[in-house]
Amino acid sequence: MQLSEYARRLDEELDAAAYADVDASANGLQVGPDDVEVERVAFAVDAARATIDAAADAGADVLVVHHGISWGGIDRVTGRTYERVAALIERDVALYVSHLPLDGHIDLGNAAGVAGAVGLEDREPFGEIGPITIGTIGELAEPRSAASLRETLDGFEGQPDGEASPTRVLDFGPDEIARVAVVTGSGVDWLEEAVEAGADALITGEGKGKAYHEAREAGLTVFLAGHYATETFGVRSLASLSAEWGLEAEYVSHPTGL
Repeated sequence: MQLSEYARRLDEELDAAAYADVDASANGLQVGPDDVEVERVAFAVDAARATIDAAADAGADVLVVHHGISWGGIDRVTGRTYERVAALIERDVALYVSHLPLDGHIDLGNAAGVAGAVGLEDREPFGEIGPITIGTIGELAEPRSAASLRETLDGFEGQPDGEASPTRVLDFGPDEIARVAVVTGSGVDWLEEAVEAGADALITGEGKGKAYHEAREAGLTVFLAGHYATETFGVRSLASLSAEWGLEAEYVSHPTGL
């Protein structure tokens, strides 16, 4: 399959065009010629020297990531940007990026993956940014305690030493949690939307100082399960999809602990 065809398929599957006006990331093919053949694809959360080198060592023709190297455009190819672009070109690895489209996809997205892991049913889109959404909300099959949900979230990949990622909990919601909103990464800005949607809890990656008092006053439990840890699901889903398309797919694990 040619790289241009592979990128086009991903663009269409993720509805990348719908996010173009709201996402600072330059989603789609960021580095690489259109006419090369793709046989092996590597997948990682971040485009960094470590993941680029790992993809090249694995013989990948393209690296697919959630966090790319172009945010609002590239004015100068210097410093770390130069090092990353140079590594991609020198090692002949293309780079495809999907940021918000991979957060919000109802089946393949990061939020969908987290929701599936904790057992959310009857899911609906959640986490509005203008005309699009980047999360999901749903119901647990049976109400669970905050401690029970935390145990599940603690099992996510996330620490550089291979240990599971510990989850911080702002436990201000009901004793039994039934309705849960999910926005992965940095999602506490959707706390009020979660309250308005009748959620008992919000699962996200990382917090901000204001979240403590907002959650306490709203009576909402907030789970901070790690930015990296909550955003491995989308690229893993794309790896499975690419394998269905007949490509060799490999996930590159490089947790940050954050």
